Order: sequence, then structure tokens, then C-alpha cells
Amino acid sequence: MRKLITLSILLLSFGMVSAVNAKTCELEIDSNDQMQFDKSEMTVAADCTEVKLTLTHSGTMAANVMGHNWVLTKTDDMQSVATAGMSTGLENDYMPEDLSKVIAHTEVIGGGESTSVTFDVSELSKDVHYSFFCSFPGHWGIMKGKFIIE
Repeated sequence: MRKLITLSILLLSFGMVSAVNAKTCELEIDSNDQMQFDKSEMTVAADCTEVKLTLTHSGTMAANVMGHNWVLTKTDDMQSVATAGMSTGLENDYMPEDLSKVIAHTEVIGGGESTSVTFDVSELSKDVHYSFFCSFPGHWGIMKGKFIIE
């Protein structure tokens, strides 16, 4: 019984240490009715373990007309993810059925709305090129940027 209690204390302590070492970094990005993000580059410090990204839409048009989301992939996967998502519809946030190449994404929002997503970045590498974009049909060619791990 004593060994079980000691083991439980050790495991609990390890969990506390892991939680203490976790660092959530917050990023914000705005979108508008002119099919633009207000940033073309977003940077995350290497000591961040997760990111909370908040997307706002400062326009007035509805999601079905000028909706926007925020999607993160490796740069090499951006076009295939955007193309695969075009046919899935607004109800699926224009995301492909196979999300294996998607690191993170928000829902599609319309004017006056905001949404957030929190995702793990502990496995992302500063040596890999990442891109963010809007997967609403026709938007990803313009609404995109670099996501950099420092």
C-alpha cells in the first residue's frame, strides 16, 4: 500500500511539473469583407507548447457570402488541403474529410463574429515551412501567410 501511495505521489508530481512547463501563447488575426487578413505573417516563440488563435471578422457580410476561417498546414500541403475542402461545403467549414495534413483550423465565421482554436505546437519545427490560409472557396490564393516558429 505504501508503494502505491508513493507511486501515486510521483505520478501526480510529474503531472504538475508537466502542467507548469506548458506555455500557451495567444495570437489574434482579423479578416474583412475585402477578402483580407490583417497579417501576412504570424510568429510563435519556440518555448510555446500550445497556441490559442482568435480569428475575428470585422466585416458585415454573412458567412455564406464572405465567410472566413483560419487553417494551418505545412506550406507544401496548403494547396491540396484547400482544394479538397472546396467541395465539402460551409457546414463542414470547407475542410477536407481527411484532416491528416491539417495542423489546426477554426470554423467559418461571418461579419461581426469571432472564433478561437487552441492547438499543440510542441511538435512543430522551426526548420519546417508552415502557412495559414482561409479555405473558403476562392480565398486561399489571396488570404494566406507564413506561420513561423522561432
